[in-house]
Amino acid sequence: MMTRRTVVALFVMMLMPLSVQAGVTETATVAGTERAAVSVSSTGVQGVKVQPAVADANVDRQKQVVADTEGVKSAPVEAAKLSRVGRSDDAVPGATTSAATDRTVFAQAGEGGIPSTPAGEGLNKPETSHDEATANEYPAEEEAPKISDPLEPWNRAMFTFNDKLYFWVLKPVAQGYNYVAPQPVRVAMRNLFSNAAAPVRFVNALLQLKFRVAGTELARFGLNTTFGLAGLFDVAEDQFNLYGQNEDLGQTLGSYGVGSGVYIVWPVFGPSSLRDTVGLVGDGFLNPLNYISPTAAMFGVRSYETVNKTSLSIGEYEDLKAAAVDPYVSVRDAYVQHRNYLIKE
Repeated sequence: MMTRRTVVALFVMMLMPLSVQAGVTETATVAGTERAAVSVSSTGVQGVKVQPAVADANVDRQKQVVADTEGVKSAPVEAAKLSRVGRSDDAVPGATTSAATDRTVFAQAGEGGIPSTPAGEGLNKPETSHDEATANEYPAEEEAPKISDPLEPWNRAMFTFNDKLYFWVLKPVAQGYNYVAPQPVRVAMRNLFSNAAAPVRFVNALLQLKFRVAGTELARFGLNTTFGLAGLFDVAEDQFNLYGQNEDLGQTLGSYGVGSGVYIVWPVFGPSSLRDTVGLVGDGFLNPLNYISPTAAMFGVRSYETVNKTSLSIGEYEDLKAAAVDPYVSVRDAYVQHRNYLIKE
């Protein structure tokens, strides 16, 4: 018979495999737990790795807030700086006119404060300053040249007379002439009268020491008189690119510093000045058309010249008059500007 000790030994031997298996299982469980812990730890590490991105986003938002704040702070500074562009001591609408106020704005902006901006100032300053800077960069055009007009009552009366003469007589006659004479014929007659007045332009070009202009005028006269059938066709311009230039005694006197004098409006002849009136008389001696005989024929030719010239410019005077508040002043200023331009040309 087996003793108690032997039975216990056998029982222990039977339980040993189970203990080993349980130990293995426990070890595996512990290992699994460790792996899970490692996995959790890895997740934690990954969470830590994700954390800097979140931190960077927060930093970016903070930087954006700071930038926005600095932009708000810098707006008055830029406005203040721009408001000083092109500034003078004169008052400028919509801009701060006091130097002390400007210093206060810069001081407040330098301290990080936002200066209070009255209505109409502050951020509106750059627009006003831009206009000032543009005005300084591109100066305003010169004022229209002035002329003394002590004879204005007489001049206005003659202006009214010439205005009625144009609308009641000259324009209707020119319109009738347009009906019977095609434009090529009227242009040819204008060329003829212009060629006849070549001595006026030639002599005055010489007097102004414009020798090139004088040579061109002489060549034009020779070509147009011969090949252009006494000047009916502008061969010099069409075939040789020789362009005429208007010269008269009034321009010659002006080129030597003679002032225009008083403004004068003559019946039939229209606007003029004391200087240009003297020039008109002097040029009359150089124009061959004034030597046509008899005198009645000469006036007939000159009248026809006026009608022909008017027929080619109907509508120009009407447009100027319709656009003018005071047609008399507009015609006077336009005449003075045109004459000054010719003198400076």
